[in-house]
Amino acid sequence: MWDMAGPVVVAALAAYFLGNLNGAVTVSTLLDKDDVRSHGSGNAGMTNYMRSYGLQKTGLVVLIDLGKALLACFMGGFLLSPWGYSLEGTLLSGFFVSLGHDCPVVLGFRGGKGVLCGLGVALAADWRIGAIILGVFLLAVVLTRYVSLGSCLAAVAFGLCVTLFYPGRWVVTVLGWLIALTVLIMHRGNLKRLFSGTERKLSFGQKEGRK
Repeated sequence: MWDMAGPVVVAALAAYFLGNLNGAVTVSTLLDKDDVRSHGSGNAGMTNYMRSYGLQKTGLVVLIDLGKALLACFMGGFLLSPWGYSLEGTLLSGFFVSLGHDCPVVLGFRGGKGVLCGLGVALAADWRIGAIILGVFLLAVVLTRYVSLGSCLAAVAFGLCVTLFYPGRWVVTVLGWLIALTVLIMHRGNLKRLFSGTERKLSFGQKEGRK
Protein backbone atom coordinates (compact mmCIF):
# COMPACT_ATOMS: atom_id res chain seq x y z
CA MET A 1 0.00 0.00 0.00
CA TRP A 2 2.76 2.45 0.95
CA ASP A 3 4.53 1.63 -2.33
CA MET A 4 1.53 3.11 -4.13
CA ALA A 5 1.64 6.44 -2.28
CA GLY A 6 4.27 7.99 -4.57
CA PRO A 7 2.55 7.09 -7.87
CA VAL A 8 -0.81 8.19 -6.48
CA VAL A 9 0.58 11.61 -5.53
CA VAL A 10 2.35 12.00 -8.89
CA ALA A 11 -0.76 10.99 -10.83
CA ALA A 12 -2.99 13.32 -8.81
CA LEU A 13 -0.68 16.34 -9.13
CA ALA A 14 0.00 15.78 -12.83
CA ALA A 15 -3.71 15.46 -13.52
CA TYR A 16 -4.58 18.54 -11.47
CA PHE A 17 -2.08 20.78 -13.26
CA LEU A 18 -3.08 19.40 -16.66
CA GLY A 19 -6.60 20.43 -15.69
CA ASN A 20 -5.34 23.99 -15.24
CA LEU A 21 -4.82 24.14 -19.02
CA ASN A 22 -8.23 25.57 -19.84
CA GLY A 23 -9.38 25.38 -23.45
CA ALA A 24 -11.70 28.39 -23.42
CA VAL A 25 -9.18 30.65 -21.68
CA THR A 26 -6.30 29.47 -23.87
CA VAL A 27 -8.14 29.96 -27.15
CA SER A 28 -9.71 33.28 -26.17
CA THR A 29 -6.38 34.62 -24.89
CA LEU A 30 -4.14 33.46 -27.75
CA LEU A 31 -6.48 33.74 -30.74
CA ASP A 32 -9.13 36.27 -29.71
CA LYS A 33 -6.77 38.46 -27.63
CA ASP A 34 -9.40 38.47 -24.91
CA ASP A 35 -10.53 36.55 -21.82
CA VAL A 36 -13.71 34.53 -22.14
CA ARG A 37 -14.32 35.03 -18.41
CA SER A 38 -14.99 38.72 -18.99
CA HIS A 39 -18.06 37.95 -21.08
CA GLY A 40 -21.43 36.29 -20.70
CA SER A 41 -21.70 34.09 -17.64
CA GLY A 42 -18.03 34.61 -16.75
CA ASN A 43 -17.46 30.87 -16.92
CA ALA A 44 -14.33 29.46 -18.56
CA GLY A 45 -16.15 26.74 -20.45
CA MET A 46 -17.17 25.73 -23.95
CA THR A 47 -20.75 27.03 -23.74
CA ASN A 48 -19.75 30.52 -22.66
CA TYR A 49 -16.98 30.57 -25.27
CA MET A 50 -19.42 29.55 -28.02
CA ARG A 51 -21.99 32.12 -26.91
CA SER A 52 -19.39 34.88 -26.73
CA TYR A 53 -17.28 34.17 -29.84
CA GLY A 54 -19.33 31.85 -32.02
CA LEU A 55 -18.63 28.36 -33.36
CA GLN A 56 -15.56 29.06 -35.50
CA LYS A 57 -12.89 28.20 -32.91
CA THR A 58 -15.03 26.27 -30.43
CA GLY A 59 -13.62 23.01 -31.79
CA LEU A 60 -10.20 24.00 -30.45
CA VAL A 61 -11.70 24.47 -26.98
CA VAL A 62 -13.21 20.99 -27.20
CA LEU A 63 -9.93 19.50 -28.42
CA ILE A 64 -7.91 21.00 -25.55
CA ASP A 65 -10.32 20.08 -22.76
CA LEU A 66 -11.00 16.57 -24.05
CA GLY A 67 -7.33 16.02 -24.81
CA LYS A 68 -6.05 17.00 -21.38
CA ALA A 69 -8.60 14.72 -19.70
CA LEU A 70 -7.67 11.76 -21.90
CA LEU A 71 -3.95 12.37 -21.34
CA ALA A 72 -4.34 12.67 -17.59
CA CYS A 73 -6.43 9.50 -17.39
CA PHE A 74 -4.04 7.43 -19.49
CA MET A 75 -1.11 8.66 -17.39
CA GLY A 76 -2.95 7.68 -14.22
CA GLY A 77 -3.85 4.28 -15.62
CA PHE A 78 -0.21 3.49 -16.42
CA LEU A 79 1.30 5.04 -13.28
CA LEU A 80 -1.03 2.97 -11.11
CA SER A 81 -0.76 -0.17 -13.23
CA PRO A 82 -0.25 -2.44 -10.18
CA TRP A 83 -4.01 -1.96 -9.76
CA GLY A 84 -4.30 -3.54 -13.13
CA TYR A 85 -4.15 -0.86 -15.87
CA SER A 86 -5.98 0.51 -13.75
CA LEU A 87 -9.49 1.74 -14.00
CA GLU A 88 -9.00 3.02 -10.47
CA GLY A 89 -5.95 4.99 -11.60
CA THR A 90 -7.83 6.30 -14.61
CA LEU A 91 -10.69 7.59 -12.47
CA LEU A 92 -8.39 8.96 -9.78
CA SER A 93 -6.65 11.07 -12.40
CA GLY A 94 -10.04 11.85 -13.89
CA PHE A 95 -11.21 13.32 -10.61
CA PHE A 96 -8.09 15.48 -10.25
CA VAL A 97 -8.06 16.70 -13.85
CA SER A 98 -11.69 17.74 -13.37
CA LEU A 99 -10.76 19.47 -10.13
CA GLY A 100 -7.94 21.29 -11.91
CA HIS A 101 -10.31 22.40 -14.64
CA ASP A 102 -12.96 23.60 -12.19
CA CYS A 103 -10.61 25.22 -9.66
CA PRO A 104 -7.35 26.05 -11.48
CA VAL A 105 -4.74 27.60 -9.20
CA VAL A 106 -2.91 29.20 -12.14
CA LEU A 107 -6.10 30.97 -13.23
CA GLY A 108 -7.10 32.28 -9.82
CA PHE A 109 -9.47 29.34 -9.24
CA ARG A 110 -11.81 30.65 -11.98
CA GLY A 111 -12.30 27.68 -14.26
CA GLY A 112 -15.04 25.80 -16.07
CA LYS A 113 -17.67 23.30 -15.01
CA GLY A 114 -15.98 20.06 -16.02
CA VAL A 115 -18.39 18.75 -18.65
CA LEU A 116 -15.86 18.14 -21.44
CA CYS A 117 -13.38 16.83 -18.89
CA GLY A 118 -16.03 14.43 -17.65
CA LEU A 119 -16.63 13.17 -21.18
CA GLY A 120 -12.90 12.65 -21.65
CA VAL A 121 -12.68 10.74 -18.39
CA ALA A 122 -15.64 8.57 -19.38
CA LEU A 123 -14.11 7.75 -22.77
CA ALA A 124 -10.77 6.89 -21.16
CA ALA A 125 -12.43 4.70 -18.55
CA ASP A 126 -14.90 2.83 -20.77
CA TRP A 127 -15.98 3.85 -24.27
CA ARG A 128 -19.46 2.47 -23.59
CA ILE A 129 -19.93 4.89 -20.71
CA GLY A 130 -18.61 7.74 -22.84
CA ALA A 131 -21.10 6.90 -25.60
CA ILE A 132 -24.00 6.70 -23.16
CA ILE A 133 -23.34 9.99 -21.40
CA LEU A 134 -22.73 11.77 -24.72
CA GLY A 135 -26.05 10.42 -25.95
CA VAL A 136 -27.83 11.55 -22.78
CA PHE A 137 -26.30 15.01 -23.07
CA LEU A 138 -27.14 15.48 -26.75
CA LEU A 139 -30.69 14.17 -26.39
CA ALA A 140 -31.41 16.46 -23.44
CA VAL A 141 -29.95 19.52 -25.20
CA VAL A 142 -31.77 18.86 -28.48
CA LEU A 143 -35.10 18.32 -26.72
CA THR A 144 -34.86 21.15 -24.18
CA ARG A 145 -32.07 23.49 -25.42
CA TYR A 146 -30.73 23.57 -21.86
CA VAL A 147 -27.00 22.76 -21.92
CA SER A 148 -26.92 22.77 -18.13
CA LEU A 149 -29.69 20.17 -17.90
CA GLY A 150 -27.90 17.94 -20.39
CA SER A 151 -24.68 18.33 -18.42
CA CYS A 152 -26.29 17.41 -15.11
CA LEU A 153 -28.17 14.43 -16.55
CA ALA A 154 -24.95 13.22 -18.18
CA ALA A 155 -23.14 13.50 -14.83
CA VAL A 156 -25.78 11.38 -13.10
CA ALA A 157 -25.66 8.88 -15.98
CA PHE A 158 -21.88 8.66 -15.52
CA GLY A 159 -22.20 7.75 -11.85
CA LEU A 160 -24.95 5.22 -12.56
CA CYS A 161 -23.03 3.58 -15.42
CA VAL A 162 -19.85 3.22 -13.38
CA THR A 163 -21.85 1.63 -10.56
CA LEU A 164 -23.75 -0.76 -12.85
CA PHE A 165 -20.87 -1.71 -15.15
CA TYR A 166 -18.37 -2.40 -12.36
CA PRO A 167 -20.31 -3.88 -9.44
CA GLY A 168 -18.29 -4.64 -6.33
CA ARG A 169 -15.42 -2.31 -7.23
CA TRP A 170 -16.07 0.25 -4.53
CA VAL A 171 -13.08 2.47 -5.38
CA VAL A 172 -14.34 2.77 -8.96
CA THR A 173 -17.86 3.53 -7.75
CA VAL A 174 -16.73 6.18 -5.26
CA LEU A 175 -14.45 7.92 -7.76
CA GLY A 176 -17.13 7.80 -10.44
CA TRP A 177 -19.66 9.49 -8.20
CA LEU A 178 -17.09 12.04 -7.01
CA ILE A 179 -16.50 13.06 -10.62
CA ALA A 180 -20.25 13.25 -11.22
CA LEU A 181 -20.67 15.28 -8.04
CA THR A 182 -18.10 17.87 -9.11
CA VAL A 183 -20.12 18.54 -12.26
CA LEU A 184 -23.35 18.87 -10.27
CA ILE A 185 -21.74 21.19 -7.71
CA MET A 186 -20.34 23.42 -10.45
CA HIS A 187 -23.85 23.61 -11.95
CA ARG A 188 -25.61 24.47 -8.68
CA GLY A 189 -26.44 27.96 -9.93
CA ASN A 190 -27.82 26.55 -13.18
CA LEU A 191 -29.92 24.05 -11.25
CA LYS A 192 -31.47 26.85 -9.20
CA ARG A 193 -32.30 28.74 -12.39
CA LEU A 194 -33.73 25.62 -14.00
CA PHE A 195 -36.08 25.12 -11.06
CA SER A 196 -37.07 28.79 -11.10
CA GLY A 197 -37.54 28.86 -14.89
CA THR A 198 -34.90 31.54 -15.51
CA GLU A 199 -32.14 29.43 -17.09
CA ARG A 200 -30.99 30.55 -20.56
CA LYS A 201 -31.58 28.23 -23.48
CA LEU A 202 -29.05 27.52 -26.19
CA SER A 203 -29.56 29.28 -29.50
CA PHE A 204 -28.41 26.80 -32.12
CA GLY A 205 -26.01 28.27 -34.65
CA GLN A 206 -26.40 31.79 -33.31
CA LYS A 207 -23.65 33.87 -31.78
CA GLU A 208 -25.07 35.77 -28.82
CA GLY A 209 -22.25 38.30 -28.65
CA ARG A 210 -19.94 39.58 -25.93
CA LYS A 211 -21.24 41.39 -22.87
